[in-house]
Amino acid sequence: MKFHRRTLIKFAGAASALALLPRSAAAAFAPVPDGWRRFEVTTRITLPATGSPAQVWVPVPSVSEPDWMAPGVASWTTTADQAELRTDPVSGARFVHAVWEASAATRVLDLSATVATQNRAADLSVAGAADPLSAAERALYTAATELIPVDGIVKETSDLITAGARGDLEKARRIYDWIVENTARNPETRGCGLGDVASMLALGDLTGKCADLNALYVGLARAAGLAARDVYGIRVAPSAFGYKSLGAGSSDVTKAQHCRAEVFLEGFGWVAVDPADVRKVMLEEPPKNLPLDHPLVADARAALFGGWEGNWVGYNFAHDVPLPGSDQGPVPFLMYPQAEVDGARLDPLDYANSYYGITAREVTS
Repeated sequence: MKFHRRTLIKFAGAASALALLPRSAAAAFAPVPDGWRRFEVTTRITLPATGSPAQVWVPVPSVSEPDWMAPGVASWTTTADQAELRTDPVSGARFVHAVWEASAATRVLDLSATVATQNRAADLSVAGAADPLSAAERALYTAATELIPVDGIVKETSDLITAGARGDLEKARRIYDWIVENTARNPETRGCGLGDVASMLALGDLTGKCADLNALYVGLARAAGLAARDVYGIRVAPSAFGYKSLGAGSSDVTKAQHCRAEVFLEGFGWVAVDPADVRKVMLEEPPKNLPLDHPLVADARAALFGGWEGNWVGYNFAHDVPLPGSDQGPVPFLMYPQAEVDGARLDPLDYANSYYGITAREVTS
């Protein structure tokens, strides 16, 4: 898919016409807060005994938001010589860091974490009295990162999309609609993608997966002066609304990672946005390759600006995460378990030689 400036100009007059489309009751995707659910997410690490030292960094849920997520207890058993729960001082991301000496014969870590989740749905018709961001939070969530600059082509694109917008809510909505209408999910992208926003725009290739498309939202929003953040996590249960593309297909969630996004709006607080999942519905929901005006897509598009379903767990908001004890550079985000053997970082997306497995179950008692 090629990107052209005329696409941006076309968008300026498009607004949100799909909001006026008739809805099909059978296709309704409309999550609302209706009670908390509790999940247990278990990660098993198994590294080969190579005669060299090894270490892992395994994310645990650390997103704590009173309306939609409450992390619980993390516990583990391991053969590691050292293992401790660490917190990144900048982002607040939590992870278990385990280290095996060269002589370790077995290298296993079983990590269990509990978390409570709830559906989200914001009433964006009238601003409320949400607490403002602190100066430190605003600085953190408007800053450029290694893969998400807020100047150059990102700023130019954002300015074209938001030109003439009346207020931050309209800016946020315009960017969301532009991404929904002008990007595409690429099933060939490895994992969840990388999120190299400037390269996507410079190359005119607006395809990818959630870590690409939702990072694009974050970058364009920050360039428009809005605080925005990615939320890196994992799907843990099927969708209650029947959308096969928007839930975990089984208890094995090893490949179910999903990145979402939020934008901060004065009077509303942090608002959920997930344009990447709209494009996922279009590509994957039966009978597949659905148009924008299909009821399944229209419902998802309406709901995923302001809300999402609580069948997903957020690990953290972290970008450019340094891994303590590693001589390698930071990871762009900490959504997969990371591992190194003899100082060499393993590929978390090499599933043929995978060193981890993740399962999830709902706790009902």
